[in-house]
Amino acid sequence: MASFSRRAIAVSGVVAAALLALSPVRAETPDPAVQQVQTFYDALLDTMKQAKELGIQGRYNKLKPVIQQTFDIPDMARLAVGAPWATMSPADQQAITTAFERLTIANYANNFNGYDGEKFVVEPAVTMRGADKVVQSKLVTKSQTVPFGYRMHLVGGTWKILDIYLNGYVSQLATQRSDFGATVQAGGAKALVKKLHALSDKLMKE
Repeated sequence: MASFSRRAIAVSGVVAAALLALSPVRAETPDPAVQQVQTFYDALLDTMKQAKELGIQGRYNKLKPVIQQTFDIPDMARLAVGAPWATMSPADQQAITTAFERLTIANYANNFNGYDGEKFVVEPAVTMRGADKVVQSKLVTKSQTVPFGYRMHLVGGTWKILDIYLNGYVSQLATQRSDFGATVQAGGAKALVKKLHALSDKLMKE
């Protein structure tokens, strides 16, 4: 009886080892900052595939919740304005943030207005920049590959996009700060709000 038990245990061990070898290897959990960029890209790609049916307003409406989920619009607006932000009233700050959000969404709704086999590739590894993370990605089309980097930071425990590096290195916020600063200097917060909405109005005409 003892001999049978030993053989049974030995056979069980061999079977268990074989089953373990056949079991799929569990993939490493993606970095949460990478997951956020992938979430944005998935929604953007889906919108591109439905672009014609949705129209410009439909694309805007579809992209708005995912951009609010993955972008830190309030901090992006603050950094895009730069030093003058600190002297503005809360009402002016909120008006700029609202206009900035509208322009951000309108840009994507206007520029990604169709699908021709494009794909987005997100690198699984992140680069630390102080307390922030940088996620590298690329848009692959039939004729070119365009790199995009995303600087991410924590907002209430969630990683959100703070800046976008166009072509992999040109800070979108730095470019906007130069443009927005001149407008604020010339006409104050109200002039910037007017300008942002005018740009959005133009983008929303299909």
